[in-house]
Amino acid sequence: MKRERAVTLRDVAERSGVAISTASRALSRPGRVSPATTERVRAAARELGYTPTMSGRALRLGRTGMVALLVPDVTNQFFMGVVRGTQARLRAGEYMHVLVDTEESVEAEERALRTLRTSVDGFVLASPRLDEARLSSWARRVPLVTLNRTTPRPAVVVDTPGGAVQALEHLASLGHRRIAYAGGPRTSWSDAHRRAALRAATRKFRVEVVGLGPYPPQRSSGAAAADAVIASGVTAVLAFNDLIAFGILDRFRERGVDVPGDISVVGCDDVFGADLVRPTLTTIHSPNERAGFHAADLLLTRLDPMHDDAELSSVLLPTHLVPRGSSGPAPTPARRAAAAASL
Repeated sequence: MKRERAVTLRDVAERSGVAISTASRALSRPGRVSPATTERVRAAARELGYTPTMSGRALRLGRTGMVALLVPDVTNQFFMGVVRGTQARLRAGEYMHVLVDTEESVEAEERALRTLRTSVDGFVLASPRLDEARLSSWARRVPLVTLNRTTPRPAVVVDTPGGAVQALEHLASLGHRRIAYAGGPRTSWSDAHRRAALRAATRKFRVEVVGLGPYPPQRSSGAAAADAVIASGVTAVLAFNDLIAFGILDRFRERGVDVPGDISVVGCDDVFGADLVRPTLTTIHSPNERAGFHAADLLLTRLDPMHDDAELSSVLLPTHLVPRGSSGPAPTPARRAAAAASL
């Protein structure tokens, strides 16, 4: 009995009237060819019963078909969104990913790059903690794309500094004039840029920003942050992320601080649970899944032998403030004095 020949990518290309490279991009690189060509190629693949195989393509290109995704804290819901977005894009490109939790450690991050460099085709580094010199050095040795760093390019940046300024404007409009910022890790690029953005905006909104921290970006850090907020005499606090904000709300509840009557609280990221805590958390919405998707897309473009580096551009994703129950008008001087006396 004669064995039926497997359908190849060449067959699909011939059926749809395009080059093999175009057929490959249409099937694995959404957005790299026109919608009409993409549909024609995919229709041909369906008619012929073509099923692409990662192993065959990887063998031809000398690839592993694997990408490493490095995150500083896999338990942080922001990064779980990044994982989902990255995974969706890699799946469409017929890649698998290795997830590495670097536990907020610069040493662990560099160790992962060193260990995996020969086992994967490239890296997505989400909020890397390496300094710019070492990050640039690694970018010269391995294909990588960063999320929430502007260098090396191309990169994906979520505009949380802009979101922090939105939050400051929101609090200023409610009458708050002395506001704390409970910052994140000292090695966080986005934290440094948020602090700078807040400092630059103080004159515009006629407010004072009191910098606190750094704090590990975990719920358990909220207690120390909350105590520092109370001691600073502010009427509102913007936290580095929602996890710290959740911990601040927990501690305020323990100490009898009314939110937002005594102190308003604003978080960042809009993770799951932000609208379930009491009071519901005013926060900056970050498009984490889109960020992961774009980072993986940039990396796959770099890995495509047909790509042109000059075509690659960094991606800036906007954020927006989501007002909820944890922010309200600044307390009157009488209420502030009464609250201070009770603590």
